[in-house]
Amino acid sequence: MLELDLQNASAATDLPSEAQLRHWCELALRQRTADSELTIRLVDEAEGRELNHTWRHKDYATNVLSFPADVPDELLDIPLLGDLVICVPVVEREAREQGKTLEAHWAHLVIHGCLHLLGYDHLEDEEAEEMEALERELLAELGHPDPYAEE
Repeated sequence: MLELDLQNASAATDLPSEAQLRHWCELALRQRTADSELTIRLVDEAEGRELNHTWRHKDYATNVLSFPADVPDELLDIPLLGDLVICVPVVEREAREQGKTLEAHWAHLVIHGCLHLLGYDHLEDEEAEEMEALERELLAELGHPDPYAEE
Protein backbone atom coordinates (compact mmCIF):
# COMPACT_ATOMS: atom_id res chain seq x y z
CA MET A 1 0.00 0.00 0.00
CA LEU A 2 1.16 3.52 -0.81
CA GLU A 3 1.05 6.29 1.76
CA LEU A 4 1.28 9.56 -0.18
CA ASP A 5 1.92 12.91 1.47
CA LEU A 6 1.05 15.62 -1.04
CA GLN A 7 2.36 19.12 -0.34
CA ASN A 8 1.25 21.93 -2.62
CA ALA A 9 3.53 24.95 -2.30
CA SER A 10 2.72 26.21 -5.79
CA ALA A 11 0.46 29.07 -6.80
CA ALA A 12 -0.62 27.12 -9.90
CA THR A 13 -4.21 25.97 -10.15
CA ASP A 14 -4.15 23.51 -13.06
CA LEU A 15 -2.59 20.61 -11.17
CA PRO A 16 -3.13 16.87 -11.31
CA SER A 17 -5.46 15.53 -8.65
CA GLU A 18 -4.16 13.58 -5.69
CA ALA A 19 -5.86 10.51 -7.20
CA GLN A 20 -3.90 10.96 -10.46
CA LEU A 21 -0.60 11.43 -8.65
CA ARG A 22 -1.29 8.35 -6.51
CA HIS A 23 -2.19 6.27 -9.58
CA TRP A 24 1.03 7.22 -11.39
CA CYS A 25 3.11 6.47 -8.28
CA GLU A 26 1.43 3.11 -7.73
CA LEU A 27 2.05 2.18 -11.35
CA ALA A 28 5.75 3.03 -11.09
CA LEU A 29 6.11 1.33 -7.70
CA ARG A 30 4.17 -1.85 -8.41
CA GLN A 31 7.38 -3.88 -8.73
CA ARG A 32 8.04 -3.05 -5.08
CA THR A 33 6.21 -5.54 -2.91
CA ALA A 34 6.71 -3.66 0.36
CA ASP A 35 4.51 -0.81 1.52
CA SER A 36 5.82 2.60 0.53
CA GLU A 37 5.58 6.06 1.97
CA LEU A 38 6.57 9.04 -0.11
CA THR A 39 6.07 12.76 -0.30
CA ILE A 40 5.37 14.76 -3.44
CA ARG A 41 5.96 18.48 -3.04
CA LEU A 42 4.73 20.75 -5.82
CA VAL A 43 6.75 23.95 -5.96
CA ASP A 44 7.16 27.15 -7.91
CA GLU A 45 10.33 28.17 -9.69
CA ALA A 46 12.09 29.94 -6.78
CA GLU A 47 11.92 26.91 -4.49
CA GLY A 48 12.75 24.54 -7.34
CA ARG A 49 15.82 26.60 -8.21
CA GLU A 50 16.94 26.81 -4.58
CA LEU A 51 16.65 23.05 -4.06
CA ASN A 52 18.42 22.24 -7.34
CA HIS A 53 21.21 24.63 -6.41
CA THR A 54 21.55 23.26 -2.89
CA TRP A 55 21.49 19.56 -3.78
CA ARG A 56 22.80 19.40 -7.35
CA HIS A 57 24.82 22.65 -7.54
CA LYS A 58 22.86 23.74 -10.62
CA ASP A 59 21.47 27.25 -10.57
CA TYR A 60 18.11 26.69 -12.29
CA ALA A 61 14.81 25.04 -11.52
CA THR A 62 14.47 21.53 -12.94
CA ASN A 63 11.32 19.51 -13.55
CA VAL A 64 11.65 16.82 -10.86
CA LEU A 65 14.07 16.18 -8.03
CA SER A 66 14.15 12.80 -6.33
CA PHE A 67 15.39 12.36 -2.79
CA PRO A 68 15.56 8.66 -1.88
CA ALA A 69 15.32 7.92 1.83
CA ASP A 70 18.76 6.47 2.40
CA VAL A 71 17.92 5.09 5.81
CA PRO A 72 18.25 1.38 6.66
CA ASP A 73 14.83 -0.24 7.14
CA GLU A 74 15.71 -1.41 10.64
CA LEU A 75 16.10 2.21 11.77
CA LEU A 76 12.59 3.27 10.74
CA ASP A 77 9.13 2.18 11.79
CA ILE A 78 7.75 3.31 8.45
CA PRO A 79 8.46 2.17 4.87
CA LEU A 80 9.86 5.54 3.83
CA LEU A 81 10.78 5.56 0.15
CA GLY A 82 11.67 9.23 -0.24
CA ASP A 83 10.52 12.57 -1.61
CA LEU A 84 9.78 13.99 -5.03
CA VAL A 85 9.87 17.73 -5.64
CA ILE A 86 8.17 18.76 -8.86
CA CYS A 87 8.51 22.30 -10.19
CA VAL A 88 5.11 23.14 -11.67
CA PRO A 89 6.14 26.02 -13.99
CA VAL A 90 8.95 23.92 -15.47
CA VAL A 91 6.56 21.00 -16.12
CA GLU A 92 4.06 23.33 -17.79
CA ARG A 93 6.74 25.04 -19.92
CA GLU A 94 8.32 21.74 -21.01
CA ALA A 95 4.95 20.27 -22.00
CA ARG A 96 4.24 23.30 -24.21
CA GLU A 97 7.73 23.36 -25.73
CA GLN A 98 7.74 19.61 -26.40
CA GLY A 99 4.19 19.53 -27.78
CA LYS A 100 3.00 17.08 -25.11
CA THR A 101 -0.23 17.08 -23.22
CA LEU A 102 0.14 18.35 -19.69
CA GLU A 103 -1.27 15.10 -18.28
CA ALA A 104 1.18 12.94 -20.25
CA HIS A 105 4.14 15.05 -19.11
CA TRP A 106 3.00 15.00 -15.47
CA ALA A 107 2.55 11.23 -15.60
CA HIS A 108 6.01 10.83 -17.13
CA LEU A 109 7.75 12.97 -14.54
CA VAL A 110 6.00 11.32 -11.57
CA ILE A 111 6.89 7.87 -12.93
CA HIS A 112 10.44 9.02 -13.69
CA GLY A 113 10.88 10.39 -10.18
CA CYS A 114 9.45 7.25 -8.55
CA LEU A 115 11.83 5.07 -10.56
CA HIS A 116 14.72 7.16 -9.24
CA LEU A 117 13.44 6.47 -5.71
CA LEU A 118 13.61 2.75 -6.55
CA GLY A 119 17.25 3.11 -7.57
CA TYR A 120 16.95 3.48 -11.35
CA ASP A 121 19.26 6.00 -12.95
CA HIS A 122 20.24 7.31 -16.37
CA LEU A 123 23.86 8.35 -15.93
CA GLU A 124 25.22 5.43 -17.96
CA ASP A 125 23.79 4.50 -21.37
CA GLU A 126 22.81 0.98 -20.30
CA GLU A 127 21.03 2.27 -17.18
CA ALA A 128 19.28 4.96 -19.22
CA GLU A 129 18.03 2.40 -21.74
CA GLU A 130 16.60 0.22 -18.97
CA MET A 131 14.92 3.14 -17.19
CA GLU A 132 13.54 4.68 -20.38
CA ALA A 133 12.16 1.33 -21.57
CA LEU A 134 10.27 0.94 -18.31
CA GLU A 135 8.97 4.51 -18.54
CA ARG A 136 7.75 3.88 -22.10
CA GLU A 137 6.01 0.68 -21.02
CA LEU A 138 4.25 2.30 -18.06
CA LEU A 139 3.19 5.37 -20.04
CA ALA A 140 1.85 3.16 -22.83
CA GLU A 141 -0.33 1.41 -20.23
CA LEU A 142 -1.80 4.83 -19.47
CA GLY A 143 -2.33 5.50 -23.19
CA HIS A 144 0.40 8.13 -23.41
CA PRO A 145 2.96 8.28 -26.23
CA ASP A 146 6.67 7.57 -25.93
CA PRO A 147 8.14 10.59 -24.14
CA TYR A 148 11.51 10.05 -25.78
CA ALA A 149 10.26 9.78 -29.38
CA GLU A 150 11.85 12.23 -31.79
CA GLU A 151 9.30 14.49 -33.44
